[in-house]
Amino acid sequence: MWTAENWTDYEVIDTSEGEKLERWGDYILLRPDPQVIWKTPKKAPEWKHLNGHYHRSSKGGGEWEFFDLPEEWSIRYRDLTFRLKPFSFKHTGLFPEQAVNWDWTSELIRNALKKDRETGRNLYTPDRPLKVLNLFAYTGGATLSAAKAGAHVTHVDASKGMVGWAKENAAASGLGEAPIRYLVDDCVKFVEREIRRGNFYDGIIMDPPSYGRGPKGELWKLEENVFDLIRLCAGLLAEDALFFLINSYTTGLSDAVLTYMLGSLLVPGFGGEVFSSVIGLPVRESGLVLPCGTTGRWVRQ
Repeated sequence: MWTAENWTDYEVIDTSEGEKLERWGDYILLRPDPQVIWKTPKKAPEWKHLNGHYHRSSKGGGEWEFFDLPEEWSIRYRDLTFRLKPFSFKHTGLFPEQAVNWDWTSELIRNALKKDRETGRNLYTPDRPLKVLNLFAYTGGATLSAAKAGAHVTHVDASKGMVGWAKENAAASGLGEAPIRYLVDDCVKFVEREIRRGNFYDGIIMDPPSYGRGPKGELWKLEENVFDLIRLCAGLLAEDALFFLINSYTTGLSDAVLTYMLGSLLVPGFGGEVFSSVIGLPVRESGLVLPCGTTGRWVRQ
């Protein structure tokens, strides 16, 4: 398991009976988590000192109950700053477990740029920068991490509100003038247009939803569409591309399934290696790791 263990402003304090107890900066939130099927003793004192509690409804959805929680606040991860606010369906605007993927991609980008300078290859120039595409990019965690490492990033999400939020996170992180192109667009339609335009990227990051609707109301189910999505996006990889990363919160997509798809679609044409694993967050009280999804990675060695 790949664990996001470098946080200071965030932690999972405890988990029990379908909920996870978290510290987001100075505030304690209690939110539902379908992975938490165990019933363990709630010994941590924070169980009794909540700032916010999301109650799931038996009819679907749910609602927040607040106890002295500001409308917005911020936390930091390394040299990045993220604005937070509780909004519908339990989210806060950030998935902390993704930090393990931010670290991986940013290290690849820094190493590639460093090698380019040290060897004098001049592969990456002002006219040909190291380019990363972030699809289903949400509020920009992966975008900001890649930009901080030195990449030119294209950030695509269908939600205008999420793209605006990503811009605010960039400004808060000192990346307001970074080479980031923000686009409100359907990700599949954007990729199809980029292929027709003959554009290529050195790295692709994607975190597609489990379910959704297309621009014309088409039903999107990740299990049924993910193979074609990866195959389509492979058409945007540069000949000497560095990486391809896909994250999934769909329980039916195991790490072995992601490995098989990436291995069959990318390795024959680009070489390299594929690795996949569950990603997770350490739990303070138990010393164990809470699983939070699955990530597949292709990397050129």
